[in-house]
Amino acid sequence: MDTQFKKGALEIAILSLLQRKDYYGYELVQMVSRTIKISEGTLYPLLLRLKKEGCLKTYLKESREGPSRKYYKLTAKGKEKTKQMKNEWHIFVKKMKQILEK
Repeated sequence: MDTQFKKGALEIAILSLLQRKDYYGYELVQMVSRTIKISEGTLYPLLLRLKKEGCLKTYLKESREGPSRKYYKLTAKGKEKTKQMKNEWHIFVKKMKQILEK
């Protein structure tokens, strides 16, 4: 799959996962990688940007398997952005389907 195409879809994938529950970074990489192959180096800059935009907040949580983990949580702004992006995505897919099937 084309790298640019993946990067464009990754933001909505991450926001959608975080809409369900809070995740730590590596856990997000694992979740997305089940469907789309990504690396940690692709994910962390996106998480940082979303945090700077006010869409995410972070908190530390102790882990039984080592040091505390940084979890990512959607803010109200992040929830609104997720809703908007999902709506735009569905419109885009519908229009692309029309083009591809003609």
